[in-house]
Amino acid sequence: MRTDSLFYQLFQTFPELVFELINQPYVEGYQFSSREIKELSRRFDGIFMPKEGIVNQPIYFVEVQFQPKPDFYWRFITEAMIYLGQYQPANDWSAIAIFAQRSLDPGVPHQYRGFLLSQQLVRVYLDELGEPPATSLGRGIIELVLETEAKVIEKAPILMDFARENIDDVGRKQKILELIETTLVYKLTSLSREEIEAMFSLDDLKQTRYFREYAANLKKELAPELKQQGKQEGKLETVPLLSELGLSVEEIATKLNLDLEAVKKVIDSN
Repeated sequence: MRTDSLFYQLFQTFPELVFELINQPYVEGYQFSSREIKELSRRFDGIFMPKEGIVNQPIYFVEVQFQPKPDFYWRFITEAMIYLGQYQPANDWSAIAIFAQRSLDPGVPHQYRGFLLSQQLVRVYLDELGEPPATSLGRGIIELVLETEAKVIEKAPILMDFARENIDDVGRKQKILELIETTLVYKLTSLSREEIEAMFSLDDLKQTRYFREYAANLKKELAPELKQQGKQEGKLETVPLLSELGLSVEEIATKLNLDLEAVKKVIDSN
């Protein structure tokens, strides 16, 4: 999976996490969202917006980078400027560039040095953050992304136990456990999803009412499309999504009437 997709899920679940990364106090009411930039025919996926009507709090543009990208700042700042020109908000703004490590930072072009000097452009290097606080689940999940497989296997159960014991809201608790599971699938590539679930006792995710209803609704939505296509290719395209919902290889193969090995191959390639 794409690492930035995982981080955007993290920011939606833990809106306070971005403020923690830039050493700023969290302001209640911020929401993580995406907005369309018409001039670029794309969406700006990382925007923290204050509550509607509050103009004395800044808008935060956030970009996560785990791969080398020489034109990173040219694209990031350009997108922010186009957004501001298109929506013309009354709020001030700040751009937060989050790199897995300092070596991935291509350096701020001198044309943008004013943003750096004014601290409207803030850079974060995840590998230099140090050990996260025990109470910060968001930081803990980031650490899983950066750690070795051995450390992931050691630390993931601790995070899951903390979430189970300290998060009272059932929906939020489930979302956090799903994020941890997604991180494990991303990191522990030598293990199947079934092996990961068995190792970390994540099977309880499949037993929640939310999960069952979501899976049932998804299958209803997919049924007409699958019937109309009537092709193996169309069925195979739905395999990753059903796998992300937690269905086993055998369940997916049975539901879609596909060969077991074909399903395994699709899941292993994602």
